[in-house]
Order: sequence, then C-alpha cells, then structure tokens
Amino acid sequence: MTMMYQPNPIPAPAEEQGNQPFWEAAKTGKFLVKYCKSCKEPHWYPRTLCPFCFGETEWKEGSGKGTIYSLSVMQRGNPNPYCIAYVTLDEGVTMMTQIVDCDLAALKIGQKVKLVFKPTSEDGPPVPMFTPM
Repeated sequence: MTMMYQPNPIPAPAEEQGNQPFWEAAKTGKFLVKYCKSCKEPHWYPRTLCPFCFGETEWKEGSGKGTIYSLSVMQRGNPNPYCIAYVTLDEGVTMMTQIVDCDLAALKIGQKVKLVFKPTSEDGPPVPMFTPM
C-alpha cells in the first residue's frame, strides 16, 4: 500500500534573535549551517556559541544533502500520515526533520535524501524538510 505524505498546514517558525539569518536565507532557497570559527566544527541546532569549545560561530551554506539516520512513519488513526526522521547531513550534523513528497512505506534507514523547503502559514519563512534522491 502506498502512503503519500499529505501536508498539513505548517505553522510559521518563531523568528528569534540569532536565527534571523537562517530564515532569511531559507526565503531565498539557501540552507545554512552554523560552524565554529575556532574549532571549525559544524553543529545543529544553531547556537550563538559553539557547543564544543564555546567559540564564536558563523553561518555557512550547507549542501542540502544527507542520509536518513532513523525514521518513524505516523499513520495509525491519522488521515494525513507523515514521517518524522533524523537526517545526518553531509556536513556531519544530524537534524530532526520530516521526509516528504514520497511513498512513506518505501523509506529506509541509510537512504540518501535532499533538501526541500515547504511553505508555512501566516506568510512565514519556509521550513527545511527532505525527500529521497
């Protein structure tokens, strides 16, 4: 049985001090990842200070590619099944996201995925999600 992602309205994300560059880039189709200026490590969730060495951080454009690390398809009793997943980006960080625009029953751990931005309600910035390559 094929289960396709049926989008529910996605609420607009909270734009807070420090994450505005991420959401502004998303509006133009760019995906940003935070890197430490001192130890050069990427990290997710973006923070002002590096979680490894507490150094200053900067935004860099990410590849938008990754691999499914784990996933869970939410379907029972749900008229709009969806997939929550952890995706390990090619940059090395792992983020929680949704896998969209695919047959949810065909998804598997280790599958390559690419970034897609999905619109949000209230004219908010688009949010990053992933689809199989």
